[in-house]
Amino acid sequence: MENKNEHPPVNFGKTGVLIINLGTPDSTSWLDIRKYLKEFLSDRRVIEVNPIIWQIILNLFILTFRPSKTAKAYKEIWMNDIDKSPLRFYTEIQSKKLGERIENENLIVDFAMRYGNPSIKSKIEKMQKEGCEKLIIFPLYPQYASPTTATVCDEVFRVLMKMRWQPAIQILPHYESEPLYIDAIVKSINKKLSETDWRPDLIVASYHGIPKKYFEKGDPYHCYCQKTTRLMKEKYKSINIETTFQSRFGPQEWLTPYTDKTLENLPKKGIKKVLVICPGFASDCVETLEEIDIQGRESFLSQGGENFDLIPCLNDSSDHIELFKKLVTKYI
Repeated sequence: MENKNEHPPVNFGKTGVLIINLGTPDSTSWLDIRKYLKEFLSDRRVIEVNPIIWQIILNLFILTFRPSKTAKAYKEIWMNDIDKSPLRFYTEIQSKKLGERIENENLIVDFAMRYGNPSIKSKIEKMQKEGCEKLIIFPLYPQYASPTTATVCDEVFRVLMKMRWQPAIQILPHYESEPLYIDAIVKSINKKLSETDWRPDLIVASYHGIPKKYFEKGDPYHCYCQKTTRLMKEKYKSINIETTFQSRFGPQEWLTPYTDKTLENLPKKGIKKVLVICPGFASDCVETLEEIDIQGRESFLSQGGENFDLIPCLNDSSDHIELFKKLVTKYI
């Protein structure tokens, strides 16, 4: 006779690692870009403006005109052969390689995006069904900031709030000064230096910006970026490294100096050979490949610059995956 009190069979005994990056549209179509921008720009961590006023501005103006401009940028860097953005491609392969590197049969490694697909909600639900009783949440942001790391945590806990049977959660901390991270960056710089037949006058370390008022309210992001650059500088005595901030949005003041203005003005100061690295990005994306390597390059060279090159993000390099392994395994 069937025991009605018997619990239905469930999977259990697994630990999950969920690496989470910012996000990407599903395609370069106007509608997909608009959908992605709406989710991204509706986040109160990203835009700290009166929500009623902001939604009017967002829906009447920004989401009417900006998708076309953003779509053009994505089309410049879209991986058409596999129909994915570089960010989606590299984040997916990072999760695969991390799982292979750790080699633990009771570990499930997967990836999600804060905005767009695959969503954090879909992956947490999937991993729980696969038997994950503990989840290690890995925001792929070396330098903590409220609009990046904190909003990942917000979304994770929003998902948990609706779950009757919650897995245990561990949020990995920021890693802006982790020695393996700094070493991996230095190796990527050295690799680029060995490949070029010119020596840079300057290395520009370009980080994603945030509004200055966020910093004034207590966001530590600026300090963490400066710390990463300082540790990079300690490895190079003969080449100067300068911190700048990119990707500003809207009329308000953001963290300075601005990357675009810096690149535009460097040739006027006699600095005509430049390498750019983006230490805050775990994967190459529209901000590095289009904003820096296309727009930034054009701006620098048009003002009299002679040599410009972008150092790739750490992406799925062996050093990067080894860093991930170290950060994750201490919590397994």
